[in-house]
Amino acid sequence: MTPSLIWLDPEEPFPSVSHAWGADSPAPGLLAAGATLDVWRLKAAYANGIFPWFSQGQPNLWWSPDPRMVLHVDEFRLHRSLRRTLQKFRLLPSCEVRIDSHFGAVIRNCSQIARSGQSGTWIVPAMVDAYERLHEAGTAHSIETWVNGQLVGGLYCIGMGRAVFGESMFAHATDASKVALAALVALCRAQGVSIIDCQQNTAHLASLGAREISREDFLAVVQEARIKEELDWSFKPVYWDTLLPPISSA
Repeated sequence: MTPSLIWLDPEEPFPSVSHAWGADSPAPGLLAAGATLDVWRLKAAYANGIFPWFSQGQPNLWWSPDPRMVLHVDEFRLHRSLRRTLQKFRLLPSCEVRIDSHFGAVIRNCSQIARSGQSGTWIVPAMVDAYERLHEAGTAHSIETWVNGQLVGGLYCIGMGRAVFGESMFAHATDASKVALAALVALCRAQGVSIIDCQQNTAHLASLGAREISREDFLAVVQEARIKEELDWSFKPVYWDTLLPPISSA
C-alpha cells in the first residue's frame, strides 16, 4: 500500500523526517511535496537533513533517506591514477583548483551531463535558479577543476557551519570531477569536517570510499557541525598535503 504524501504550503515548516517513506515504499526517503525553493526553505531543509529532488513536470519533492550515503573524509580512496593527477595539480601552474569563480557554469554543466540509468536531469531550470540564489547568499559553493584556463570539471555543494552537503559533479576530462572532490576532501580535512553528505548510494561514490550510515547518526553529525564556525571557502595549495606526502623543502 502506498503511504500518503504530505503536501506543504509555501510557509509551512517541514514535518519530522520520521514521516519519510520507508524502504518498503515505492519511493524510499520521500518526505513531502510542494512548498517553494526559496533560500530560507533550502537552508531549513539542509539543516534538517532534507534535500529537494524532482524531474521536470513534477512538483517540488523533498527527501530524507535512511540510510544516508556519506563520505568520511578520512576514508576517501585515492586511487593511483588520481594520485598522479593530483600531483600535477599541486605542481603545474596550468592546473588549478578554484572555488566559487563560476558557480553558474558548474551547476549548468552538472545539469547537462548524461548519467547511466537516467533519461533526463533533476537539475531542472527551477533548481538552477534556486541554487544560484543560494550561492549568492553564501551557502552554495562550487569546487572547480581548471586546466590551461579552461573549466574541465567540478562539483557544487552546500556549506552550513562545518556541515557539507555534496550535490552533483561533472567532468569533461579524465578525473576532472574526482580532482574537485579530492580538493573538497582536502579542504574539509584541513578544517575539521568529518563527513561530506552524498545523499544516496551509487557505485561511483562507493568506489571513492563513501558508505551508508543511519539517518539518526547522520542528523546527529549535521546538528553539531552546522552551528560551528563557517568554513573558509578558499582552497590553499597546502591542503594537498592532507592527501599527498608533503613536498620536501630540502
